[in-house]
Amino acid sequence: MIRPRRSLLFMPGSNARALEKARLLHADGLILDLEDSVAPDAKATARAQIAKAVGDKGFGKREVLIRINSLDSPWWIDDLNMAGKAKPDGILVPKVSSVAELSAIADRLTDVGAEIAIKVWIMIETARGVLHAEELAAASQDSEMRLAGFVFGPNDISRETGIRMLPGRSAMVPMMTHCVLAARSHGLAILDGPYSDIGNIEGFAHECAQARDLGFDGKTLIHPGQIDACNAAFTPPAEDVAYARKVIAAFAEPENAARGAIQLDGRMVERLHVDMAKKTIAIADAIAAMGS
Repeated sequence: MIRPRRSLLFMPGSNARALEKARLLHADGLILDLEDSVAPDAKATARAQIAKAVGDKGFGKREVLIRINSLDSPWWIDDLNMAGKAKPDGILVPKVSSVAELSAIADRLTDVGAEIAIKVWIMIETARGVLHAEELAAASQDSEMRLAGFVFGPNDISRETGIRMLPGRSAMVPMMTHCVLAARSHGLAILDGPYSDIGNIEGFAHECAQARDLGFDGKTLIHPGQIDACNAAFTPPAEDVAYARKVIAAFAEPENAARGAIQLDGRMVERLHVDMAKKTIAIADAIAAMGS
């Protein structure tokens, strides 16, 4: 099943008003946060508020993830215990760098009786995480790992490595491409990290377009004002959808049944383009079903 993931917005779990407001936002998904946006003395409150918000089931068709604290923190076990029982669509774990950490997460979810439908997402935001991206993605072949996707975290990678986050992110592109290839080679979704300069509309639009062209499914966001532009960037244009339908219809013609390539509107089109066209249409249909 293709699910639109153009925009996933981080919402601080300690802010009850923000959690309530999230029910009305047009993001494809929400990441209810226990990590960076929540102060240490507010972790317990945030945990309780997120559990109630997810339990109330008021987020409609939006995908709901809970971001727990990293496995090197004193909070992750309590976070995971709550998240496993709250039944979100998924649990996002920061700073995962090894399959051993994935196993620890999976084991804990089994211990608390978490439903297998609850998926695990991991943030690739360390040097080791980037280097081990293919190994991490391959672990998804074990269904007990629950792994559904990556979130690329450029800000933490920059902080750890000293690689500068300059406009255009040219120094980050090789790592981003590496993570996209790792994810796709094992059928995983992958999201780009957030854009921090919320007042820079042009810069944000450029980064969304870059992420789209590099093969990301969507982008994580830190401000509601970024949702519309992000959704627009990752929505297939109407002309692309129309052409995709044309490609499928052309290969469905009896005279093309045994042909591997045909001419369409002056272009050579191969059967591999049929698969691409089907994906474009499936995404467009899924977005339409979301109502945005």
